[in-house]
Amino acid sequence: NGAGKSTTIDMLLGLTRPDEGAVTLFGLGPRQACAAGRVGAMLQNGGLLPGVSVGRMLRDVASLYPRALPVDEVLDRAGVTDLAGSRTDRLSGGQRQRVRFALALLPDPDLIVLDEPTAAMDVESRRAFWAAMRAWAAGGRTVLFATHYLEEADDFADRIVLLRRGRVIADGPTSEVKALVGGRTIRATVRGLDVSALDELRRLPGVARAERRGDVVSLACPDSDRALRALLAAWPDACDIEIVGAGLEDAFIALTSDPTPVSAPAATPAPASTARR
Repeated sequence: NGAGKSTTIDMLLGLTRPDEGAVTLFGLGPRQACAAGRVGAMLQNGGLLPGVSVGRMLRDVASLYPRALPVDEVLDRAGVTDLAGSRTDRLSGGQRQRVRFALALLPDPDLIVLDEPTAAMDVESRRAFWAAMRAWAAGGRTVLFATHYLEEADDFADRIVLLRRGRVIADGPTSEVKALVGGRTIRATVRGLDVSALDELRRLPGVARAERRGDVVSLACPDSDRALRALLAAWPDACDIEIVGAGLEDAFIALTSDPTPVSAPAATPAPASTARR
């Protein structure tokens, strides 16, 4: 929160002016790019005309774009065909998000910008949403999304941009951003831990950070071999041991707490990609 994700998106869409510099999309200013249908957007709030049906709203908005997709196709892609006759002010939070997704698809954009797109969606709706996003990107389009769900970013983003207090601290392919922090994570079940165990785990040689959830411990380790030997020496009965590479959550915690900007090698732009800000 407060990193600058939504502000960045607002500048991309022409809703906020940057203090310095300029924003261009496809050689156009943000508002011109949106008006031309080159950019579609799905924001957290607003965007729905009150007191009309979903189908009527989509038809009215479609008339504003030079190359809008057929409304029936958009309803199907967004998974809201069954909501076409529903009034917009009677939709649930998850249904509103799906209808906002339909609005973003309507101009047949080359770039879709999404701000916390799956907020208020249930599990099935999230799964269907990301399947649709993958299909859209596979057709040569770019998807840019901001999210608090690190698992979503890890699963769906080809490129990650991490912001801290309005500054980019990491930018590159997802695998390279995760590799910036190095090290591995040891997960193990250790039964019978007392209240002081977490402090003991943090003091183990080779351990940079330790977490505990019940009997399951997670150790972030710059030296996993040394840490594992120390863990087994202190708790010989430790079981269900798993050693994995650093995940996006590990990278996020390490990089957002580091005041020194870090960058992954620049990514080669791809014609179709998903990204995060």
